[in-house]
Amino acid sequence: MSSAPNTGKDLTVEVDGERVDRIPLKTRVVVDGDDLDAFITEYAADAVRAGDILFVTEKIVAITQGRSYPVDAIRPRRLAVFLSRYVTRTPYGIGLGMPETMEMALRECGTPRILFAAAVSAVTKAFGRKGDFYRIAGDKARAIDGPTAGTIPPYNEAVVLGPEDPDGVARHLQGLLPAGVAVAVVDINDLGGNILGSTLDRAGDARLLRILRDNPLGQGHQSTPLGIVRTSESGS
Repeated sequence: MSSAPNTGKDLTVEVDGERVDRIPLKTRVVVDGDDLDAFITEYAADAVRAGDILFVTEKIVAITQGRSYPVDAIRPRRLAVFLSRYVTRTPYGIGLGMPETMEMALRECGTPRILFAAAVSAVTKAFGRKGDFYRIAGDKARAIDGPTAGTIPPYNEAVVLGPEDPDGVARHLQGLLPAGVAVAVVDINDLGGNILGSTLDRAGDARLLRILRDNPLGQGHQSTPLGIVRTSESGS
């Protein structure tokens, strides 16, 4: 097992009265055309044990599904250019704050839904409420990753969509691992996150989100797209 602490991240936390280890797995960079099954088998199958949760970043799932697009291959429509001007950018990700990512949101979610989300957000922002755009646009819009300076090449010049069928992916990957290991496909950043798909129940998803809320895999060049959650109950 190859693991490495990420700067500023405490890899042991206490959640619901239990001490929990978050173990990042350092890997090579995933590229379009990679086989996710082979990747998980290579880096995770011998690292996990019964009682663990393997969490997989949504980005590597999406890349292996062919859902990564070079920025210069995307031709934004005028509506995408217009809407992207009103999206707040953060240091942790450009989100839909550029025409190319907004264009992909329009394609993924449909123009009516994005327009409705934008209209509602414009009204509620005036009253000091934030987050309605993504609540209405949904997980597909929220999961779109745009290029940032801290992203590992070649994805510093790409737009990556959210993964297709993350629940199905989680169930499939669980079958590649030892018995008793759960799997979750996650979208976590330094502002928060979501469990996109998992083999856990709803309570398990909520607990996992609390465990990962400080983004233990990091946000930049750590090259740790996989991680293990291990509690004292699973032999830590």
